[in-house]
Amino acid sequence: MRRLGYLASALFLLAPVGSGLIGRAIGPGVLRPMRLNRERLQQTAEMLNRSGAAKEDFNISAPDGVDLRGWKVRVPSPNGDWVLLFHGVSDNRTGLLGQAEFLLRHGYSVLMMDSRAHGESGGDMATYGWNERYDTVALVNALYATEKVRHLYALGVSMGAAVALQSAAVETRIDGVVAEDPFADLREVSYDYAGLHFSPFLGKTLFRPASIFAMQALASAGGFDPDDVSPRNAVAERPFRVLLICGTRDTTIPCRHAEQIYRAATGPKQLWIVNGAEHASALGHAPKEYEERVVRFLQEVTISDLGKPLRVLARIIKTQSASSPGNVVPDLLARVVVITTTLIRTNRAPRIVRRPSASPPKKYPSSTATTGFTYA
Repeated sequence: MRRLGYLASALFLLAPVGSGLIGRAIGPGVLRPMRLNRERLQQTAEMLNRSGAAKEDFNISAPDGVDLRGWKVRVPSPNGDWVLLFHGVSDNRTGLLGQAEFLLRHGYSVLMMDSRAHGESGGDMATYGWNERYDTVALVNALYATEKVRHLYALGVSMGAAVALQSAAVETRIDGVVAEDPFADLREVSYDYAGLHFSPFLGKTLFRPASIFAMQALASAGGFDPDDVSPRNAVAERPFRVLLICGTRDTTIPCRHAEQIYRAATGPKQLWIVNGAEHASALGHAPKEYEERVVRFLQEVTISDLGKPLRVLARIIKTQSASSPGNVVPDLLARVVVITTTLIRTNRAPRIVRRPSASPPKKYPSSTATTGFTYA
C-alpha cells in the first residue's frame, strides 16, 4: 500500500510537468490545423440542384496579402439579404452546406469562403479570429462593391462561430450573428483541451501547465496575445444581435462558453441549448427547429428596422400636435406610433410556429422567451 501511495504521489507531481511539456510542444501546431476534409463537390452540386441556386467564384486578397477563396451563392429571386458562412477548424467552405441550403430556400444569398489556412485559401496560420476578423472586413468591402446588399448577417459553427462574433465587433455592417458552439476565448477553451475533454477542472488544476505553456508557445509563434482572441469581449464591445446555440452533450466546447458569451452580450440576445446535441451537430439533431429559429432570428432584424421610419413619423406628429394644442388627433396618432415602435423593438412580432421544446435538465433555467435561455 505504501508503494502505491508513493507511486500515486509521483504521478501527481509528474503530471503537471508532463502536461507542461506537451503544451509547449503542441502550442504552435494549434495555429497550423490540418486540412482534414476535401471539398464536398458532389454534395454541393446536389444542394444547388435542390435549391435551384447558382454559385460563382469569389476571390479576394486579405489585408496582409493572403488569398481568400470562396463562392457567392444565390437563388434566381433573392430577397436582397446576404449571410456570411464561417466553417470550423480543419474544414472548408463546404462544411456548412446544410445551413446554406435552408437559407437559400428562404431567399437569402450566401457567401461561402475558405478561411485562411483552410481549403483553397492561402496562409499558413489560423489565428481563430485575430486576423480573420479583418479578412471579414475585406470580404464585406468586396461584397458591397459588387452587390446591392439590403442586410448582412453572419453564421458560424465552432471556430467559425468565434470568428463571426469577433468579426461583427469590428465590421458594423453585420446586423446579426448566429453562433453555434463558439468558444468564449482561447484560454478558456484551452482548459477543455488540457482537461482531455473530460473536465475543464482538470485543465485548470492538475493539467493547467499544458494550457499555460501552450498559450505562451502560441503567442510566440503567432505574434499576438491569445487572451485577445475573445468572442466574449467582442459581444461586449458592440451591441449587435446574436443567437447562440450549443448542445448539452458537447464535450469539445461545452455550453458554458456560449453561456459566458450570452451573459457578456450587450445587444439583443438569444441562447438556444439543444438537449442531446454534440459538438457542431445541432442542425442534424433538430433540423426543423434549427431552420425555424435561425430564419426567425434573421427576420426579426429586418422587422426591427421598420421601427426607424415609425420613430421619425412619431416625431413629426408630435411636432404637429405641439403646433395645434387643441387637436387631440395628432397626439393620439403619436401614441399609437410609439407603442407600435416599442412592440417592434422588443421583437413582439408575428413568430414562426415551432414544435414544443423538450423538458430541460433541472440544472438549467427554462424559458421560451425570444431573449433568454431556450431548450430543444
